[in-house]
Amino acid sequence: MASKTEKTGSAFTDEERAAMKEHADEVKASRSRGGNKEEKAAADAEAQTAKIAELEDGDRQLAERVQEVVLAADPRLAPKLWYGMPSYYLDGKLICFFQPASKFKARYSTFGFEANAALDDGDLWPTSFALLKLTPKVEKQITDLVKKATA
Repeated sequence: MASKTEKTGSAFTDEERAAMKEHADEVKASRSRGGNKEEKAAADAEAQTAKIAELEDGDRQLAERVQEVVLAADPRLAPKLWYGMPSYYLDGKLICFFQPASKFKARYSTFGFEANAALDDGDLWPTSFALLKLTPKVEKQITDLVKKATA
C-alpha cells in the first residue's frame, strides 16, 4: 500500500508538515512577546513545560527527566521549543533537543545536538542518540555530552 506521502506527491509527511507549522507558530509567538529578556525566557520555558505536559506517558517522563539532567549539567541553558520539541539554547543558539518517539512515530526518542554544540572530535562524531530509557549511566552520558557541548 502506498503511503500518504506517495499518494499526494508531497515531499513531506504529515508529521513533518505539522512540525514546520509548529516552528512557524513558535517563531511568531516568540516575536510577539513583549517584556524584557527575562520575561521572554520565562514565557519560552513555560511554553516548553506545557508542550512536555501534552506528550504521551513514556515520552513525557523521558522529556521531563531529560530537562532536569540538561539544566543541571549547565544551568545557563535556556529551555525553548524548536519544531514543537523541547530544546535548549545558550546565548540564543540551539545546543541540544529532545525528540519524542511520538513526534514522528519512531520506535525510540532521540536526544540530539545541533551545529552550535562543541562536540567536535576529529572528522566524525555523533550528534544524536536513540533514547529508550534514562538509567543513571545514560544520565551521566547526557550530562557529560551537555557539558562538552557548552564548554
